[in-house]
Amino acid sequence: MEPQHLRDLYDRQLRLGARPDGPGSRVERAGPVVRATGPAHAWNGVLWSGLARDSPDAGTDAVIAAQIGHYRAAGVPFEWKLYGHDTPVRLGERLLAAGFTAEDPETLMAAEAAALPGDVPLPEGVTLRAVTDAAGVRQVVEVHERAFGTDGSALGRHLLDKLAADPGTVTAVVALAGGEPVSAARMELYPGTDFAGLWGGGTVEGWRGRGLYRALVAHRARVAAERGHRYVQVDAADTSRPILARLGFSALTTTTPYTYDPR
Repeated sequence: MEPQHLRDLYDRQLRLGARPDGPGSRVERAGPVVRATGPAHAWNGVLWSGLARDSPDAGTDAVIAAQIGHYRAAGVPFEWKLYGHDTPVRLGERLLAAGFTAEDPETLMAAEAAALPGDVPLPEGVTLRAVTDAAGVRQVVEVHERAFGTDGSALGRHLLDKLAADPGTVTAVVALAGGEPVSAARMELYPGTDFAGLWGGGTVEGWRGRGLYRALVAHRARVAAERGHRYVQVDAADTSRPILARLGFSALTTTTPYTYDPR
């Protein structure tokens, strides 16, 4: 499928047709936007905005203000997930003017799951373990905090919620070296769609550059194909984009998180 057609399919299925990503979360259409609202540890934010390409600043600002008011009432910080092809073209400027903070842009990439390498050799002494319980979740959180230097408690709660309520919609895996977790990643499966999302791939310092990231991508893509999802998608940072391109992923568009804490 051509990248633009694949991007359009992604928009229809995962943005306009988004579903709640965990217990206590809901997705709703509010005027021109589709937004997700849930507990503080869940993902909260705007997934889609159907503003016209030539929408006046005043109209755009009113829609933005309505979302700030909504999440202020909910008492949670939120993200406006802005894609490179979204309209109006000055939407990012209006978000910044309203007090949002732009995080680093990423590249939305996708590939046919069955076409990706099925097996990437692991370094000697490294094994993969499927995460199915609290002990495994703690290992994922440990890798996340060591690899990225950020608090992984919200990730841990999200995984525990998903594993308890709907384990068929998430799969996580950790790479162990001598019993020590050194790399981990998860995959969100979106029932009724062609897509599975690859998230959170991280490797601790000292184990980078040894193929673990590629091995975890291959493992998750194989699981996605086995479960009937044709495509896997990634919001790729600059560091992972070249690796994914070599594996066969195509760039569809860019995505920039604009974050706001109304509390």
